[in-house]
Amino acid sequence: MDIRKPENIDEYIGTFPNDVQEILEQVRMTIQEAAPDAKEKISYSMPAFDQNGIVVYFAAFKNHIGLYALPTGHEAFAAELSKYKSGKGSVQFPLKEPMPFELITKIVKFRVNENLEKGKKK
Repeated sequence: MDIRKPENIDEYIGTFPNDVQEILEQVRMTIQEAAPDAKEKISYSMPAFDQNGIVVYFAAFKNHIGLYALPTGHEAFAAELSKYKSGKGSVQFPLKEPMPFELITKIVKFRVNENLEKGKKK
């Protein structure tokens, strides 16, 4: 069994079945459009977008796509995320339901602005 860590997001996505790959690519494109200046990377073995710090991570699991917008991204959208299983800095979007791309876009834009503000204060 190959348990080598992916070196980039393409490799990460390529490890999943085709139907999940399609969803991951859509999530990736949604994040890219919301954060066009963010750089893609792998961090903690997950796809991540970095702009003045991590904007978001995302990952696929057996039954869901996880989005990790750190605590602040989830706190700011708690009402909209309340119908999903979530933790302090994570939310699970079930694979059997449509992905909430508009909500992902809002969360990513919020996190980009937060990181840019944080960068100005340094």
